[in-house]
Amino acid sequence: MKKLTKGVLVLLGLMAFPAFAAVNINTATQSELEVVRGLGPAKAKAIIAYRESNGNFKSLDELDNVKGFGKASIEKLKEELSVGPEKAKK
Repeated sequence: MKKLTKGVLVLLGLMAFPAFAAVNINTATQSELEVVRGLGPAKAKAIIAYRESNGNFKSLDELDNVKGFGKASIEKLKEELSVGPEKAKK
């Protein structure tokens, strides 16, 4: 019984891990972007189109140049997104 409980806890921990990683807007696919709350298919496509036309984002503030994003929406997404290697959320 102890092994089963330990196994379930490990499995739950592994399933929760992706929720703590910020999504890199320079490398994410459309489906990876759509997982972020507040990003639907249109915004995910807009991020990818901008990235393909202009190169990698240097900062999250550059999302202000992408159709559908404003300063308020960018501020709400800052904890969910990154422009570099994935990092743990604070």
